[in-house]
Amino acid sequence: MHRDGDRCHSDANQELLNRHVIIAPMTLTLGEVEHIAELARLHLTEAEKARYRQQLSAILDYFDQLQTLDTADIPPTSSVLPARSVLRADQPRPGLDWEDLRRNAPDTDGSQFRVPLVLE
Repeated sequence: MHRDGDRCHSDANQELLNRHVIIAPMTLTLGEVEHIAELARLHLTEAEKARYRQQLSAILDYFDQLQTLDTADIPPTSSVLPARSVLRADQPRPGLDWEDLRRNAPDTDGSQFRVPLVLE
């Protein structure tokens, strides 16, 4: 057994760690759940801590299962959907006429719009 912080790892688990595995199989401690809750500014009851310990540990174990998959031949992707834009292409057009804009403005000063003071 190898010692890593508060967790003990078997030789098989240590081999996984040596292969640059991000998350080794683990069960979170109550202290780790309390730390996560503190970071998230959550106040948990003892029952919630126990439930979240079980649920978070199950999530981490699932990630461990995913890491056993061979993804060497799968290209990195940001989406499983084909890349397409739902927006129209940009087309340069002339801007609005300055005199028309000034006519609709409640107050102008030269080439600037005057607005009420927001901060004092």
